[in-house]
Amino acid sequence: MRRNLTKVCTGLSLALSLVHFSAVKAQEIKPTTAKEMKEAVILHQEMLTNSPFRNYPARNIGPTNMSGRIVDIEVTNDFKTYFVAAASGGIWKTKDNGQSFKPVFDHQGALGIGDMAISPSNNDIIWIGTGENNSSRSTYAGSGIYKSTDGGATWEFMGLPHSQHIGQIQIHPTNPDIVWVASMGSLYSKNEERGIYKTKDGGKTWKKTLFIDDNTGVIDLKFHPSNPNIMLAASWERFRQGHDFIGNGKGSGIWRSEDGGDSWKKSGTGFPQDEFVGRIGFDFSLSNPSVVYALHDYQKMQERPARQNQNQNNEDLKFESFKTMSASDVESIDNDKLNKFLRTNRFATKYNAESVKKLIKSGKITPLQIAEYNGSGQDANSNLFNASVIGAEVYRSDDAGSTWKKVSESNLDRLYNSYGYYFGEIRVSTQDENEMFILGVPLLVSRDGGKNFARTDTVGDVHSDHQSMWINPKDSKHILLGTDGGIYSSFGSGERWTHLNDQLTISQFYSIMVDEKTPYNVYGGMQDNGVWFGSSTNKPEVPWASLMGGDGMVVAVDTRSNDVIYTGFQFGNYFRINTKTEERKLVTPGHDIGRAPNRWNWRTPAILSSHNQDIFYMGSQYVYRSLDRGDTWETISPDLTKNQKSGNVPFATLSVIEESPLEFGTLYAGSDDGNIWVTKDHGNSWIDISKGLPQNRWISSISPSQHAEGTVYVTLTGYRFDEFTPFVYKSQDYGKTWAQISGNLPKEAINIVKEDHTNPNILYLGTDHGLYASLNGGKSYDLFQGNIPNVAIYDMVIQKRENDLVIGSHGRSVFIVDLDPLQKLAQNPAAEAILLSASEIRLNQRRSPWAEAPTTKPNQSIMFFVNQAGETSFEVKNENGDSLKSWSVDSTKGINSTSWEYGNIGKGKYKILIKKNSGADELAFEIK
Repeated sequence: MRRNLTKVCTGLSLALSLVHFSAVKAQEIKPTTAKEMKEAVILHQEMLTNSPFRNYPARNIGPTNMSGRIVDIEVTNDFKTYFVAAASGGIWKTKDNGQSFKPVFDHQGALGIGDMAISPSNNDIIWIGTGENNSSRSTYAGSGIYKSTDGGATWEFMGLPHSQHIGQIQIHPTNPDIVWVASMGSLYSKNEERGIYKTKDGGKTWKKTLFIDDNTGVIDLKFHPSNPNIMLAASWERFRQGHDFIGNGKGSGIWRSEDGGDSWKKSGTGFPQDEFVGRIGFDFSLSNPSVVYALHDYQKMQERPARQNQNQNNEDLKFESFKTMSASDVESIDNDKLNKFLRTNRFATKYNAESVKKLIKSGKITPLQIAEYNGSGQDANSNLFNASVIGAEVYRSDDAGSTWKKVSESNLDRLYNSYGYYFGEIRVSTQDENEMFILGVPLLVSRDGGKNFARTDTVGDVHSDHQSMWINPKDSKHILLGTDGGIYSSFGSGERWTHLNDQLTISQFYSIMVDEKTPYNVYGGMQDNGVWFGSSTNKPEVPWASLMGGDGMVVAVDTRSNDVIYTGFQFGNYFRINTKTEERKLVTPGHDIGRAPNRWNWRTPAILSSHNQDIFYMGSQYVYRSLDRGDTWETISPDLTKNQKSGNVPFATLSVIEESPLEFGTLYAGSDDGNIWVTKDHGNSWIDISKGLPQNRWISSISPSQHAEGTVYVTLTGYRFDEFTPFVYKSQDYGKTWAQISGNLPKEAINIVKEDHTNPNILYLGTDHGLYASLNGGKSYDLFQGNIPNVAIYDMVIQKRENDLVIGSHGRSVFIVDLDPLQKLAQNPAAEAILLSASEIRLNQRRSPWAEAPTTKPNQSIMFFVNQAGETSFEVKNENGDSLKSWSVDSTKGINSTSWEYGNIGKGKYKILIKKNSGADELAFEIK
């Protein structure tokens, strides 16, 4: 659905000097240590145990209809019970062949999953390796490996805390105490906790049996189906940074063991051995175990003719045409011809033939500047589709991995489109050694031993990115498929698919927004699933509606009508959409002739002015402003980035733009390379306010205060250095000085901070591992976790009319929290007992047609807070002071709930009373 949209162009072989430079620069910021990561998990768990908000209700509104990335599927021996691993949404279990799913891994050390394994001899034993092994932008570091001996009901931490990303886990077929773990290690730094580990005592002790180097991990690991002493492992050398990604190296290769993984030798005969070897996945044939197929992402360059615009003919103007032109040559070009060139190449909308000729004549621009408008022309898209690597290849071994031969003959270069780091899985039919599936952008099948491949994902509206597959060992026509859009099943060898999408709330949101309709709508952009919207009153299984494909990004809503939406996909491709008329217009600004081309962040910042919603801002390395809803643009800033690093990932970009809600013309801008700027005069002048903050970290959010002019909050993240220190700062003087307000937070990367709109002392904070709240301006935080698991929180927005906090999680869809009780608690946080809310009583209960009694018992739910655990007393009285009901509950410290059956109570005024030791409170309610 978005194959002509770019992900990062990865795997291009760069000069060794650049690699060395990149590695040195990355190490200037020290990664979080293994000890610190382990301590952070322990502190997080302690905060969960002690959190006053553990029982605070949060409502998940989905969506489920587009689901999210499934990275592994493991099925028990009955084929009806199985587990699916979401990339950043934990583990889900079904006992009824996918009719229903339940999360079973919430509140463990990390919800990002690399791999799972079920013991063949005892299906109650399950191992989980945390930390997704796909090296993508939204890949989160894990916290080690975990084990369950009761089918996923409970979990025990089993070590390897600094492995960070687990490639594969294998359990011995007859002895569940023998387990092998393949570790990829850290993603954005070098470490030695990578390679292959083996335990013979169920995880009590571990021995590293294969280690290549501190930049090479192991991505795949499997043993011979009939002889577990014969094992194959795929090593992968890769190094990612914010500005660059190397997805290949001499460390990559296939390794073989004949002693159960105690020792290893590289399997080299017939398989590439050079520095261009990339990610490798393989699979044994169950029907003929000596046969193994390997899917290789070969990063060696190959020549491919540059793609030409289909609408362009030989007489059309090209950038090269202007290199030899004089000013008079440009002035003599036919206006229609010049306008066609300008529009085809997406020059800024302010340029047309007439204005360009005037600028040329006045000497303000030159023909050479027109020729160089798009720089070298090698942006992310052109690198991806023109300067291509060889990419996917299939190899076969007939001697259990000792020797190899390339068998693929058909062109597989579109399987990966140069980003094989994101895929790499191959599955062989369990009943036919010549049938196999390779997973990439399309799902391809071969039935002639890997020579030729054809698509097999076209029936059933299957998502285009394929990540995992299980084939029934007893019936190869029965297949489960995991994609970026959830899980699918087939009972016909993959010819048709059924989407099991009404249970898994695992959407990965990059952004969240609301409108002012009643009920209001929630909008959001998602990883590889476009932009969607749905009602705030939805239940999770109610489908949302699609606005845009691609990797969905920022959304802005013109709330004057609630019909005009600004949104788009990665790298700044934004549109203005009228949902009523279905009009759609590209609004991405072009840069000024003579300036460096725009560098757009993956998640390009874009906002509407709260003071005038005709005004729209976007940011590349420059800040752009439109006064007419994106029809025309003006540049209101210089390059606000450091612009020092370059590689194959767009970098030195603006990552956030925010406007003061109190002062029209005051804007803040932050970059991915650590700059923060403020303008107080509509962009006429900009002041660098980075001094006093940690340097060179990604600016993840800026939140101007809604209560005091000059007060602003910022968060920074060292995630792209594998540094997980929580950076949260506050300024009360427009950024001249900063105060750290990270309080007692564990070492978790921070994505966003929001100030409450009613009380400046209340702050909401989203990290890579959950939601936190502070009631004292950031001096201390409490973990807001319970109904909300420890999932990455990427974005939040407050719907002020309804007083709702709307939370966009990157892995568990959208949550809505009613802020009324929390704001009431913040007014008196030291109280011994507070009644926070009581549900509405409705007298007209639905009655069954054959009975006089209500079909449900009439209950009133009550939320309350106590500052210490123990017995808490309640009483309900009428307006005359008569006691109608009294009871006591054993409450925990913090938020609790209770209820009472009100029976035949009539109309009138009532009050609920609470008593805890010397503390008391009351709450009035009325039945009309």
